[in-house]
Amino acid sequence: MTLTGAEHVLDAGAGTGRDTAALLERLPRGRVTAVDASDRMLEVLQEKINDPRLDSYKHDLTQPLHLPSLVDACISIATFHWIADHEVLFANIADAMRPGGQFVAECGGSGNVARVDAAVAATLGDRQDGAVWHFADEGDTRSRLEAAGFTDIQVRLRPDPAKLEEGEQFEAFLATVILGGHLLKLDESEHEGFVKEVAARIGEPVVDYVRLEFNARKA
Repeated sequence: MTLTGAEHVLDAGAGTGRDTAALLERLPRGRVTAVDASDRMLEVLQEKINDPRLDSYKHDLTQPLHLPSLVDACISIATFHWIADHEVLFANIADAMRPGGQFVAECGGSGNVARVDAAVAATLGDRQDGAVWHFADEGDTRSRLEAAGFTDIQVRLRPDPAKLEEGEQFEAFLATVILGGHLLKLDESEHEGFVKEVAARIGEPVVDYVRLEFNARKA
């Protein structure tokens, strides 16, 4: 993202604030509005960052943002694959941006964690309760951005496999980073056994990440 240092940037799905903090360093004369759907994530962000240039609040990105003023840019990292309706998502972000504003995002894309997904399906069988993730492809993403009023669109899928150590490290990574949405649907007594079985079914301790990366401008 190209910044002069004076912009107002929306961090859409800010989580615990890692990227929010990096944005504030690049905006000595600007400000950041950070939104996330999780109270727990926002509590960590607010404890970590005490800066008058930051506004943060809980928000579901499938609902209109209603910000006090339009933002100059929007960034999002590792959030959009948790949201099924990208048409509404992109329209809401477009409505919150000034014309010409830059929109930059990275999330899981088509083919992401396919081996993990297959292992989960085999482990849960008939107990699997709907999709946890939405991994979009390049063509659909481009079409949805165009429909929302964006131009100068660049989209790509980038394989980015992560290799971990077999055993405890791999299982801990799966439990904390990958399988959280599935664990929420299971009784706590089942968590350890579920993670171990998924790890065993995957075999080689590699998470087959595929990143969907795009940037565009509000027309």
